[in-house]
Amino acid sequence: MVHTDSNEFKQKLSQVYNDVSKELFGFGTSLLKTSVHPEGIALYARHRRSPRSTALEGEVPALKYEVDFYMSMIYKKKLKSRLEDELGLQIEVLLRDYDPATQWAVTNIILKGSSKSPLLITK
Repeated sequence: MVHTDSNEFKQKLSQVYNDVSKELFGFGTSLLKTSVHPEGIALYARHRRSPRSTALEGEVPALKYEVDFYMSMIYKKKLKSRLEDELGLQIEVLLRDYDPATQWAVTNIILKGSSKSPLLITK
């Protein structure tokens, strides 16, 4: 069993998060903080602005926001899958909110059974 409050776990969590970012956007985050609690896991990330995103924002702002929305949905799906596969997490729900204006994203993860006991992972 691995406790989710270990530094090793937080490093792996950050690595998976950044790997998904690199896969989808070509680069990782500029700032990433993880917070692990008995109730769940929170990730606070500042993403880098892509040149394509800046160009779209100047020319077709509505399309830029639509693309941001769908990319965030894809991000959630990939992140959940990777965290379950690579870290053995049993995720009940992964919630993510992204603010395009500031490039901040907050991801909250609630693990299955987390309301009954401290977060533990088996792999």
